[in-house]
Amino acid sequence: MLQGSEIEALFTRADGQYHFARWGRPIAPVVFGVDDATLSVVKGAVEAVCRLASHEVAETDPELGANFMIFFFRDWAELLAVPDLGRMIDGLEPLVARLQQAGANQYRAFRFEEDGAIQACFLFLRMDKSLSDMPAETLALGQVVQSMLLWSDQAFATQSPLGVVSDKVVLRPEIAAVLRAGYDPIMPRAAQDPSHSLRLAARCLVGYDGFGRPAS
Repeated sequence: MLQGSEIEALFTRADGQYHFARWGRPIAPVVFGVDDATLSVVKGAVEAVCRLASHEVAETDPELGANFMIFFFRDWAELLAVPDLGRMIDGLEPLVARLQQAGANQYRAFRFEEDGAIQACFLFLRMDKSLSDMPAETLALGQVVQSMLLWSDQAFATQSPLGVVSDKVVLRPEIAAVLRAGYDPIMPRAAQDPSHSLRLAARCLVGYDGFGRPAS
Protein backbone atom coordinates (compact mmCIF):
# COMPACT_ATOMS: atom_id res chain seq x y z
CA MET A 1 0.00 0.00 0.00
CA LEU A 2 1.02 3.60 -0.57
CA GLN A 3 2.36 5.75 2.25
CA GLY A 4 0.68 9.00 3.25
CA SER A 5 3.26 11.11 1.39
CA GLU A 6 2.72 9.07 -1.79
CA ILE A 7 -1.05 9.50 -1.55
CA GLU A 8 -0.59 13.22 -0.88
CA ALA A 9 1.38 13.47 -4.13
CA LEU A 10 -1.53 11.90 -6.04
CA PHE A 11 -3.70 14.92 -5.17
CA THR A 12 -1.11 17.71 -5.09
CA ARG A 13 -1.18 19.79 -8.24
CA ALA A 14 1.76 21.39 -10.03
CA ASP A 15 1.10 24.64 -8.13
CA GLY A 16 1.64 22.81 -4.81
CA GLN A 17 -2.03 22.85 -3.74
CA TYR A 18 -3.65 19.71 -2.35
CA HIS A 19 -7.12 19.22 -3.83
CA PHE A 20 -9.18 16.05 -3.45
CA ALA A 21 -12.73 15.59 -4.72
CA ARG A 22 -14.99 12.64 -5.46
CA TRP A 23 -18.34 12.46 -7.20
CA GLY A 24 -21.20 13.81 -5.12
CA ARG A 25 -24.01 12.27 -7.18
CA PRO A 26 -24.62 9.09 -9.20
CA ILE A 27 -22.71 9.03 -12.48
CA ALA A 28 -24.87 9.24 -15.61
CA PRO A 29 -22.53 8.70 -18.59
CA VAL A 30 -23.04 9.48 -22.26
CA VAL A 31 -20.50 8.66 -24.98
CA PHE A 32 -20.09 10.37 -28.36
CA GLY A 33 -18.17 9.33 -31.45
CA VAL A 34 -18.00 5.53 -31.04
CA ASP A 35 -19.80 2.49 -32.39
CA ASP A 36 -22.11 0.33 -30.30
CA ALA A 37 -19.40 -2.18 -29.41
CA THR A 38 -17.07 0.51 -28.01
CA LEU A 39 -19.99 2.20 -26.28
CA SER A 40 -20.68 -1.04 -24.42
CA VAL A 41 -17.02 -1.30 -23.39
CA VAL A 42 -16.92 2.27 -22.05
CA LYS A 43 -20.16 1.95 -20.09
CA GLY A 44 -18.97 -1.40 -18.76
CA ALA A 45 -15.80 0.27 -17.47
CA VAL A 46 -17.87 2.97 -15.74
CA GLU A 47 -20.03 0.34 -14.05
CA ALA A 48 -17.02 -1.77 -12.99
CA VAL A 49 -15.09 1.13 -11.46
CA CYS A 50 -18.20 2.43 -9.71
CA ARG A 51 -18.78 -1.02 -8.20
CA LEU A 52 -15.21 -0.98 -6.92
CA ALA A 53 -15.78 2.43 -5.32
CA SER A 54 -19.29 1.52 -4.08
CA HIS A 55 -20.66 4.45 -6.05
CA GLU A 56 -23.89 4.56 -8.01
CA VAL A 57 -24.42 4.65 -11.78
CA ALA A 58 -27.65 6.17 -13.14
CA GLU A 59 -29.36 6.30 -16.50
CA THR A 60 -29.88 10.05 -16.20
CA ASP A 61 -29.09 12.91 -13.86
CA PRO A 62 -32.29 14.73 -12.82
CA GLU A 63 -30.61 18.13 -13.13
CA LEU A 64 -28.12 17.69 -15.97
CA GLY A 65 -29.43 14.72 -17.94
CA ALA A 66 -25.93 13.32 -18.36
CA ASN A 67 -23.09 14.36 -16.05
CA PHE A 68 -20.18 12.33 -17.45
CA MET A 69 -19.76 13.22 -21.12
CA ILE A 70 -17.08 11.36 -23.07
CA PHE A 71 -16.11 12.55 -26.56
CA PHE A 72 -14.02 10.53 -29.03
CA PHE A 73 -12.77 12.40 -32.12
CA ARG A 74 -9.84 12.83 -34.52
CA ASP A 75 -9.16 16.58 -34.41
CA TRP A 76 -9.60 19.14 -31.63
CA ALA A 77 -11.31 21.49 -34.07
CA GLU A 78 -14.27 19.09 -34.18
CA LEU A 79 -15.24 20.27 -30.69
CA LEU A 80 -16.03 23.74 -31.98
CA ALA A 81 -18.86 22.27 -34.05
CA VAL A 82 -20.53 20.44 -31.13
CA PRO A 83 -23.82 22.23 -30.37
CA ASP A 84 -23.92 24.05 -27.01
CA LEU A 85 -20.51 22.73 -25.91
CA GLY A 86 -19.24 26.29 -25.65
CA ARG A 87 -21.90 26.98 -23.03
CA MET A 88 -20.70 24.04 -20.93
CA ILE A 89 -16.94 24.61 -21.29
CA ASP A 90 -15.80 28.15 -20.55
CA GLY A 91 -13.32 29.50 -23.08
CA LEU A 92 -13.74 26.59 -25.47
CA GLU A 93 -12.07 28.25 -28.48
CA PRO A 94 -8.84 29.30 -26.74
CA LEU A 95 -8.78 25.92 -24.96
CA VAL A 96 -8.95 24.09 -28.29
CA ALA A 97 -6.16 26.30 -29.64
CA ARG A 98 -3.94 25.49 -26.63
CA LEU A 99 -4.59 21.76 -26.92
CA GLN A 100 -3.85 21.82 -30.65
CA GLN A 101 -0.60 23.68 -30.07
CA ALA A 102 0.43 21.25 -27.33
CA GLY A 103 -0.39 18.20 -29.45
CA ALA A 104 -2.51 16.86 -26.59
CA ASN A 105 -4.55 13.71 -27.04
CA GLN A 106 -6.79 14.07 -23.98
CA TYR A 107 -8.34 16.68 -21.72
CA ARG A 108 -10.65 16.42 -18.73
CA ALA A 109 -12.79 19.25 -17.31
CA PHE A 110 -14.77 19.07 -14.09
CA ARG A 111 -17.67 21.01 -12.61
CA PHE A 112 -18.26 21.00 -8.87
CA GLU A 113 -21.05 21.05 -6.29
CA GLU A 114 -21.22 23.79 -3.67
CA ASP A 115 -19.31 21.60 -1.20
CA GLY A 116 -16.56 20.93 -3.74
CA ALA A 117 -17.65 17.42 -4.78
CA ILE A 118 -17.57 16.53 -8.48
CA GLN A 119 -20.83 17.41 -10.19
CA ALA A 120 -19.90 16.68 -13.82
CA CYS A 121 -16.95 15.61 -15.96
CA PHE A 122 -16.24 16.30 -19.63
CA LEU A 123 -13.66 13.91 -21.07
CA PHE A 124 -12.18 14.63 -24.51
CA LEU A 125 -10.09 11.99 -26.29
CA ARG A 126 -8.36 12.82 -29.56
CA MET A 127 -7.74 9.42 -31.10
CA ASP A 128 -4.17 9.80 -32.26
CA LYS A 129 -1.99 6.75 -32.95
CA SER A 130 -1.08 6.15 -29.29
CA LEU A 131 -4.71 6.07 -28.12
CA SER A 132 -5.93 4.23 -31.22
CA ASP A 133 -3.38 1.47 -30.66
CA MET A 134 -4.72 0.75 -27.17
CA PRO A 135 -7.30 -2.01 -26.72
CA ALA A 136 -10.68 -0.40 -26.06
CA GLU A 137 -10.94 -2.07 -22.63
CA THR A 138 -7.58 -0.67 -21.53
CA LEU A 139 -8.32 2.84 -22.77
CA ALA A 140 -11.77 2.90 -21.18
CA LEU A 141 -10.64 1.56 -17.80
CA GLY A 142 -7.74 3.99 -17.51
CA GLN A 143 -9.82 7.00 -18.48
CA VAL A 144 -12.72 6.16 -16.16
CA VAL A 145 -10.37 5.66 -13.20
CA GLN A 146 -8.81 9.06 -13.84
CA SER A 147 -12.30 10.62 -13.89
CA MET A 148 -13.50 9.13 -10.58
CA LEU A 149 -11.43 11.43 -8.37
CA LEU A 150 -9.80 14.81 -8.82
CA TRP A 151 -6.32 13.35 -9.15
CA SER A 152 -3.34 15.66 -9.48
CA ASP A 153 -2.47 16.77 -12.99
CA GLN A 154 0.84 14.96 -12.37
CA ALA A 155 -0.53 11.83 -10.67
CA PHE A 156 -0.10 9.47 -13.61
CA ALA A 157 2.48 11.36 -15.66
CA THR A 158 5.14 8.68 -15.21
CA GLN A 159 3.11 5.58 -14.31
CA SER A 160 -0.32 4.47 -15.47
CA PRO A 161 -3.01 3.65 -12.90
CA LEU A 162 -3.20 0.26 -14.65
CA GLY A 163 -0.95 -2.77 -14.46
CA VAL A 164 -0.71 -6.22 -16.01
CA VAL A 165 -1.43 -9.45 -14.11
CA SER A 166 -1.24 -12.75 -15.99
CA ASP A 167 -1.37 -10.89 -19.32
CA LYS A 168 -4.55 -9.09 -18.23
CA VAL A 169 -4.73 -5.32 -17.76
CA VAL A 170 -6.09 -4.43 -14.32
CA LEU A 171 -6.25 -1.47 -11.99
CA ARG A 172 -3.12 -1.35 -9.84
CA PRO A 173 -4.11 -2.59 -6.35
CA GLU A 174 -2.68 0.43 -4.53
CA ILE A 175 -4.70 2.79 -6.75
CA ALA A 176 -7.81 0.64 -6.26
CA ALA A 177 -7.34 0.94 -2.49
CA VAL A 178 -7.02 4.75 -2.68
CA LEU A 179 -10.14 4.90 -4.84
CA ARG A 180 -12.18 2.83 -2.41
CA ALA A 181 -10.86 4.77 0.59
CA GLY A 182 -11.76 8.05 -1.12
CA TYR A 183 -15.37 6.90 -1.44
CA ASP A 184 -15.65 5.77 2.18
CA PRO A 185 -18.89 7.44 3.40
CA ILE A 186 -17.08 8.69 6.49
CA MET A 187 -14.57 10.62 4.39
CA PRO A 188 -15.34 14.13 3.10
CA ARG A 189 -16.47 14.49 -0.51
CA ALA A 190 -13.82 17.18 -1.05
CA ALA A 191 -10.72 18.29 0.86
CA GLN A 192 -7.90 20.79 0.44
CA ASP A 193 -5.87 20.02 3.59
CA PRO A 194 -2.95 17.62 2.96
CA SER A 195 -3.72 15.85 6.26
CA HIS A 196 -6.62 14.29 4.39
CA SER A 197 -4.08 12.03 2.66
CA LEU A 198 -3.15 10.50 6.02
CA ARG A 199 -6.78 9.52 6.58
CA LEU A 200 -6.81 7.90 3.14
CA ALA A 201 -3.58 6.05 3.94
CA ALA A 202 -5.02 4.73 7.20
CA ARG A 203 -8.05 3.35 5.39
CA CYS A 204 -5.89 1.77 2.72
CA LEU A 205 -3.75 0.08 5.36
CA VAL A 206 -6.46 -1.09 7.75
CA GLY A 207 -9.54 -1.40 5.60
CA TYR A 208 -8.27 -3.14 2.47
CA ASP A 209 -6.18 -6.15 1.55
CA GLY A 210 -3.31 -6.21 -0.93
CA PHE A 211 -5.68 -6.27 -3.89
CA GLY A 212 -7.72 -3.18 -3.03
CA ARG A 213 -10.60 -5.27 -1.69
CA PRO A 214 -12.22 -4.87 1.74
CA ALA A 215 -10.25 -6.81 4.31
CA SER A 216 -12.14 -9.65 5.93
